[in-house]
Amino acid sequence: MQFDEREVGDYRIFAGALEAPKGDGYIATMIVQRVHGVPGAPREALRDEGLAGGHRWESAHDALAYAISKAQEAIRKGSPLLTC
Repeated sequence: MQFDEREVGDYRIFAGALEAPKGDGYIATMIVQRVHGVPGAPREALRDEGLAGGHRWESAHDALAYAISKAQEAIRKGSPLLTC
């Protein structure tokens, strides 16, 4: 299990690369929290524990890069998936 964390604007991204159950790669996961600009911050804005339908990446680095990329895209585009 490997993790990465970063802040983008008003949001904090937590990305994870979890070993697949049968050891056949890594599953990408992410949690996005809004940490500024809302009452009661931090507040969870988006969570996906099986990005890309649970696709397996060969390396943890690739899974983390995908999770960070998808989280940044949701933030940049103001995705309706962001709940706050």
